[in-house]
Amino acid sequence: MTGLEDHLHGLWLPLVTPFRDGALDERSLRRLTRHYSAQGIDGFILGATSGEGMTLREAELERLVAIVRDEMAAGRRNQPICLGLSGADTARLKERLDETADWPIDGYLIASPYYVRPSQRGLLAHFETLADHAAWPLALYNIPYRTSVNITNQTMLRLAEHRNIVGLKDCGASREQSIALLRDRPREFRVLTGEDANFFEALGDGADGGIVLSAHVETATFAAVYAEMKHGNHEAAQARWNEVAELTRLLFTEPSPAPAKYWLWRSGLIDSPEVRLPMVEVSSELAATIDREIERRVKVAA
Repeated sequence: MTGLEDHLHGLWLPLVTPFRDGALDERSLRRLTRHYSAQGIDGFILGATSGEGMTLREAELERLVAIVRDEMAAGRRNQPICLGLSGADTARLKERLDETADWPIDGYLIASPYYVRPSQRGLLAHFETLADHAAWPLALYNIPYRTSVNITNQTMLRLAEHRNIVGLKDCGASREQSIALLRDRPREFRVLTGEDANFFEALGDGADGGIVLSAHVETATFAAVYAEMKHGNHEAAQARWNEVAELTRLLFTEPSPAPAKYWLWRSGLIDSPEVRLPMVEVSSELAATIDREIERRVKVAA
């Protein structure tokens, strides 16, 4: 395992969690891990939004982490793993940090408390309490359109001073706020966009990378966008981005990760497109659209 603070950049994949007949599909999970760990991915997020983490029992989550780490080791890969945790009870999240402290991870991705809508002082106290307690570094997750509370830049800059808070998944839905944070943040504090459709734009604004669900598809192209931007090749990056920009809309046409799971199933990477309630599988209309897009991309590649 590696220090999260040194590796929180580039293209991170919020890995979907495959299910079959109501259970964790371990065979498909191993196949996914082997595939993506060889595809230019810089790190994995497990058990967060895209991984349907709120539907996973603790034993399933622990097994998920163990299998991904085991498959990476078998393939002589060592990408960092961030474990997604969510909750609105600070005390319970401290217990979750204790329960996962000896798991083979490199850090946590922790979203703002949902539903309760704490004040900025409450957010500051919540995240500092968790960071003081955690055995692994924390990346925070600001996504106000899901949690109903925004971590302001003033609060974020205070949190960035904490030695155990090393970065942010930015889904703040305000480019102005994101640009100001990128300008004012400490140099060692990493900011990755979590908005797939804004990946190219965010890199141009100075983000350190992205946590991109759409990179389950055309992974090498998303990685190339980052690589070209990192080397200052803006036109080349734009050309590669144009190849995948539509995917970032298509895969969110219906609630994620159902569209991505359907694509992966049709592509043979997972054995079932199953999701857990309250998520449902894609509609027949979207399934037909995805089928056509897969066929089109296969023809272009040929």
